[in-house]
Amino acid sequence: MRWWSVANFVSNAGTWMQLTVQNLLVLQITGSAAATGLSMSVQAAPALLISVFGGAAVDRWPRRLTAAVSQALLGTVAFVTALMVALDRLDVTSLMVLAAVTGVIATVDGPACSLLGNDLVPREDIPSAIGVGALVHQAGRLTGAALAGVTVGFLGTAAAYAANGLSFLFVASVIPFLRPARGAVKHVAARDGGTKDTMSVREGLAFFARRPRLLALAGVTGVSAVFGRNYQLTLAVLVTGPLAGGAGSFGTVSTVLAVGGIVGAVLGARLRRPSVRVVGALAAAGGLLQVVAGMSPSLAVLLVMVLPMAVVESVSDTAGTAVLQTDPPPHMRGRVLGVWGSIGTVWGLGGPPALGLLMELAGARGALIAGGLIIAGTIGAGHLLRERRTAVPRVSPVASLETAA
Repeated sequence: MRWWSVANFVSNAGTWMQLTVQNLLVLQITGSAAATGLSMSVQAAPALLISVFGGAAVDRWPRRLTAAVSQALLGTVAFVTALMVALDRLDVTSLMVLAAVTGVIATVDGPACSLLGNDLVPREDIPSAIGVGALVHQAGRLTGAALAGVTVGFLGTAAAYAANGLSFLFVASVIPFLRPARGAVKHVAARDGGTKDTMSVREGLAFFARRPRLLALAGVTGVSAVFGRNYQLTLAVLVTGPLAGGAGSFGTVSTVLAVGGIVGAVLGARLRRPSVRVVGALAAAGGLLQVVAGMSPSLAVLLVMVLPMAVVESVSDTAGTAVLQTDPPPHMRGRVLGVWGSIGTVWGLGGPPALGLLMELAGARGALIAGGLIIAGTIGAGHLLRERRTAVPRVSPVASLETAA
C-alpha cells in the first residue's frame, strides 16, 4: 500500500501538471477561452457516454493487468503529445483527438486503479485506504500545479507532457510487485468473459437503481455538486467583486481550500464505518458554512470560513467514496463505479453553468447563500421523509383481518 500510494502521488502530480499545461497550450494555440473549455469537455465526454462499459471491463478483466495496461496507454498518449509539441506539429484538432482518447482510456483506468488500492488491504481498512487515496490526490494536485510553471519555464511545454508520461510508466512498473496484506479480499475476474446475467452493463445499471443507499448517495452528492463545491467559481467572483480583492487574494483563498482538503482527507481516513447518513450530515453542514461564507463582510472572515468548508467537503467526499466502493459486492464494484462516473460527469458539466446562471440572477453572495440553503434544506427534507417512512408501522394482512373481525 505504501508503494501504491507513492505511485499514485507521482501519477497525480504528473496528471495535474499536464492539465495545467494543456489549458495554457490551448490558449497559446487558439487565444480562445472557449476552446480551452471545449478541450476539457472533450476529455470529460467519454465518461458521460461509456463509463458503464469501462466499469464492466474492470469487473470482467484481471484488475492488475487492466490497471497496468491502461496506465501504459495513458503514458503513450502523453509521449505522443510531447513529441508533437516538440516538433511543432500539434494543432487544435490533434489536441482534441488526443484529449478524447485520454478520456476513453480513463473510463477504464479510473475504476481499475481505485479498486486495485482496495484489494491491497483487509476489508475493515478499506475506508482508511480510500482516505489515504484522497490525501495523495490532494497532495499530487498541489504539487503538479506548482511543477507545471517551473517545468514549462525551464524545460518547455513538451517536457511537462513527457514527465506525465514517465509518471504513468512508473505506476505501470510498480503494479506487478504489489502484494496484498493478509486478510485482503482477492478480486477474481470472470472466466471466459463471464455470463450474460452476471457481467452485463444492464445488470450494473439495474443493481444501482435497486440500491436505496446508492440512490440516496447520488442525490446528496448531486445537490452538493450543483449548488456548492464549485468554489473556484463562486469564491473567485466573491473575492474579486464584493470583497474588492485581487488575484493574490483569491490565490490565498485557493491555498486555504487546498490545505483544508488535505486536513479533511486525513480525518476521512480515520472513518471506520462511513454511511450515507454521515455523508448527508457533512454535506448539510458544508451548505450552512457556505451560507455564512456568503455573508462574510471581509476577506479575513472569509478565510476563517473557507478552511472548515474545505475540511467538511473533503471528509464528506471520502465517506461517500467509501460507501460507493464497499456497498456493492466485489463482482459488481467496477460497474457501480462506471455508473457513478457517468452520473458525476453530468454534475461536472451541468453544475458550473447552473451556478453561473444563479450568480447572474443573485450575485456571488446570493448564489453562495441560496446554494447553501438549498443543499441543507434538501438533505434535511430527505432525512425527515425517510424517518417518517420508516416510522409508519406495517400491519400484516392476517392482523388486519383479525382486527376487522
